[in-house]
Amino acid sequence: MSALVGAGVQHVVYCPGSRDAPIGYALADAEAAGWLRIHVRLDERSAAFVALGLSKSSMLAGLWHPAAVVTTSGTAVANLHPAVLEADAAGVPLVVISADRPHEMWHTEANQTTLQAGMFGSASRFDAQIPAGFPADGRLDSLVLRAVSAATGVLTRDPGPVHVNVGFRDPLVPDDSWRPTCMPHHRIEHSGIGQAAIGALTPLSMPSHTVVVAGDGAGSGARELAEQGGWPLLAEPTSGARAGCHAMTNYQAALGSAVAEGIDGILVMGHPTLSRPVSRLLSRPGVTVVTDRARWADVAGVARVVAGPVRLADVKVDESWLPRWLDADQSVGRTCKQRICDVIWRASACPEAPQLVIGASDVIRAFDIGAVPQRESPRAVANRGLAGIDGTVSTGIGHALGSRYPVRVVVGDLTFAHDAMALLRGDNDDDVDVQVIVLDDHGGAIFGGLEHSAAPRPVLERMFLTPQRLDLSALAAGLGAHHCTVEASRPKRMVDEMRRLLAEPVHGRSVVEVSLAAV
Repeated sequence: MSALVGAGVQHVVYCPGSRDAPIGYALADAEAAGWLRIHVRLDERSAAFVALGLSKSSMLAGLWHPAAVVTTSGTAVANLHPAVLEADAAGVPLVVISADRPHEMWHTEANQTTLQAGMFGSASRFDAQIPAGFPADGRLDSLVLRAVSAATGVLTRDPGPVHVNVGFRDPLVPDDSWRPTCMPHHRIEHSGIGQAAIGALTPLSMPSHTVVVAGDGAGSGARELAEQGGWPLLAEPTSGARAGCHAMTNYQAALGSAVAEGIDGILVMGHPTLSRPVSRLLSRPGVTVVTDRARWADVAGVARVVAGPVRLADVKVDESWLPRWLDADQSVGRTCKQRICDVIWRASACPEAPQLVIGASDVIRAFDIGAVPQRESPRAVANRGLAGIDGTVSTGIGHALGSRYPVRVVVGDLTFAHDAMALLRGDNDDDVDVQVIVLDDHGGAIFGGLEHSAAPRPVLERMFLTPQRLDLSALAAGLGAHHCTVEASRPKRMVDEMRRLLAEPVHGRSVVEVSLAAV
């Protein structure tokens, strides 16, 4: 525990088990001494995404304190894999600590033994094996420090997950309680990726007919560059840049218009993933990617790469360029779901609004087309590393636990079904302020807009749309969460009801069901 706390770990998500019990006892003593906070979760898959949310919350605050998730041996460790893969692809620090049988029990068919070493493959930035009986001295401290350093990317500029596998022999109950004394001093100084001094900014020159593409995690710098260059800003909802008079609402429509033919330069920041028009744009010549990490988005392999942060040099503004794009920004004919997402977006842009966590698939795309940029961008995040629907509610809970601030999670019905049990709270754990808005269109709506929509209706329904009969009210009640319903059959009334609901404070766990199936 001393090594973990000294390396900067402040939150640990603990999954109960027998083999990891020695860690559990030490965690309880460390929390009692005020060294860290423990969050107990029964489901290892959910626990890992809670830890992911905790780490992302720390990143957003500029602190870079990775969360740890602790599991017992066997299948428990394998259940962490989805969150580990997301942390790898998204560059989120995550420390996995798995308890293991001692080495002499490997390859013996003993109960709950599997080869846990290297389980996460290339997704892990660092793998450490701590055999049973390893001395608890400076060598252990050094090993943990190396692991956490690799997770934060403080030296590599490549943050991500690490795996520390710890062997334990019987007995698994300590002889006496450990009594922590002085809080360990932090041994890692991490100023955060992208926190370069002003004098270190890289000069960047771009043509006057440039567009700025701001993908997930781009940050406010993308907005600043667009405004300095007089360029249109094509910002995804979780870019942190979708705000101001240069940001467009439905830039996908504009990319299909004549104005896009005049593009001479494409400036990319963050991780753009949401639309095929943008993917086609990024396959064109003239792409420049600005990155402050060891990995960057360049799927087409045509981009030049500039180390960020940057400053514009030799800016030549064409005063007619931006107005032409704004004229091509078509926001008419929005669907009911897109209108709802716009209402949520506007409410989330208020200074005291809850943190916004957006689910994958059709929901975030509805935000991308329907959310009108405001003066300031909401604090919106999503799991866009691999863009899966798994663990979204758990990630939101992690954000709430880490920031101690209310969180609003917006998901589709299938995404909610995937992770609804994350709302279950233990009797001995504090409640969390998380509101889950479920945009229920009775199935996988995203497939209705893809090429699969041409499939025969029975095939489309069973193999792609996969409608479910899930009673959200009963499920919420079973989990101890408040439930309410917003009917979307009358759009004007629905918008008014959503505005009223969003104006109320978020207290405790709640599920808001927005029924879209009949719309």
